[in-house]
Formats: sequence, C-alpha cells, structure tokens
Amino acid sequence: MIIVNPTGCLEVTTTIYPYTSWGVPYIHVAFENAGAVASGIEAAIKALNKNGLLKRNTRVIAIAGDGGTYDIGLQALSGMLERGHGVLYVLYDNEAYMNTGIQRSGGTPKFAKTTTMPAGTVIRGKIQKKKDIMSIVMAHHIPYAATANVAYPPIDLVNKVRKALSYLEEGPAFIHVLAPCPPGWGGFPDEKMIEIARLATETGYFPLYEWDRDRLIINPPSDMYMDKRLRKPLREFVKAQSRWSHVTDEEIKELEKDIEDFLNYLWRLSIGSGVPTPYA
Repeated sequence: MIIVNPTGCLEVTTTIYPYTSWGVPYIHVAFENAGAVASGIEAAIKALNKNGLLKRNTRVIAIAGDGGTYDIGLQALSGMLERGHGVLYVLYDNEAYMNTGIQRSGGTPKFAKTTTMPAGTVIRGKIQKKKDIMSIVMAHHIPYAATANVAYPPIDLVNKVRKALSYLEEGPAFIHVLAPCPPGWGGFPDEKMIEIARLATETGYFPLYEWDRDRLIINPPSDMYMDKRLRKPLREFVKAQSRWSHVTDEEIKELEKDIEDFLNYLWRLSIGSGVPTPYA
C-alpha cells in the first residue's frame, strides 16, 4: 500500500518532523495534485509489473481534505477519475480549511460562518449551498463511490473501504467521509464529536449511500430517514454548533428545505423514476 496525502489536517498531525505516524510508504504532496500524483504512482506500478520488474499488487490510496478535493484539487481528481486509474480516493470532509484557519471551502454548508465568510446582518455566513461532490464524482461513471460517516465505523465505513479496494482492478473508487472538526464547528467539546457526526445522518443532513456500477443504493440508517417523520429535528444538529449560532428559525427552515430536496433527488436516482419519496 502507498498513501498519497496532500497538505491538510491529516498531514500536519501525522508527519510532524522528524517523526511520522505512517507504517507504510507515504508521500506528502501539494494541496492541488493528490489525484495526479496517485495516478502517476498507479501507472508506474502497472508498468513495472507488466515489464516483470515488480511482482506485487500494491494499492494506491489518496487521502485528502475538503479543501484539497472540492476546490484546489478538483482538476487533478477529475483527471484521475476520467482516465480510470485504479486508485482509492478518500475525502475526509470537515467542511472548511481547518488546517489554515477555518476558511470557507466548497464543502462549507450554507449559512455556516467561517473566518473568511463571517455572519453579519446582511451576509449570513456562507451564502452558497455545499457543493455536491458525490454527484460530480458519479458523473465520471467510475465503478464505485460512497458516502460514510466517522460515527458508523464498524460496519458501514469499514465495509465500504473493503468494497472500494476490491473494485480497483476495474477503475477508481471514491469515499466521502464526514469528519466533524470541534474547533472549526465550535460549540461542543471534543468528546461529543461522534454524537454530532451521528446527528448529521439522523437529521438527513449527511445521508449514507453508494454508487455501485452506476446504481445508487441508500444505506441504513439513511434509508429509514428518507421518511422525514423518523428524522431528528435539524435544529438539534445546527444549534449544537457555534458556526451556526446566528441562524434564525426561518434560515433553519431553508436548510431543511434544501435537505428535503436533496433526499428526494437521491430517492429518484435510487429507484430510477420521478416519483417523490413516500413520506415527502
């Protein structure tokens, strides 16, 4: 296994010179080129095996944050997916540039305040919706893509990583993992991180699903939360975080509407028709 890791929270916490936490070959690359470097490594391994210079099934895994994926690294990621390199790309999404001072990224949700998009009386934090990175990835028609949440590691996250690795002979795989950042999201202690992460899925904010050979599958427990009567109130998730401390009831309703629209979109993709969710 070879790990490709651009600049970000994971890099600065695991490779503080002169130490490293990695027990496998690891390369730290620039913010923008994880997809390109991973592509080159994967192509080199294939060439070496073909020429008899290497006899090893070495897997290449790129692990990058939202800044290095949604924004700065999107071009290199798209190229990697389009060319069909057998690389697993893992996006750990804490919804801002947390490593460099909590600046807004394409993964930052609507109304959330950051150091570059503060909340005032006119501009209410970030004014755009969170970029739908999964739909961008799915549009490349790669063999496998999935969302995952650090709150559901034993079955959902671990199994999706195993499944993704098993598909690399066919082409790229992509896993989008929600990873809350207590300092960046604010309002809760570190030990509440998993509780907050679980709320993200229980409220419908971050649904769990897979794109498996051009077929969308909504995973448990998100399949249950398609019924809005079973979801927890979005307010519980929003008001637990200081990045949304300024939002009004009307703004929470707007966020709820966006979530409902997105869940309906996923439902239509999953069943291949234009009918609304059963309990919309």
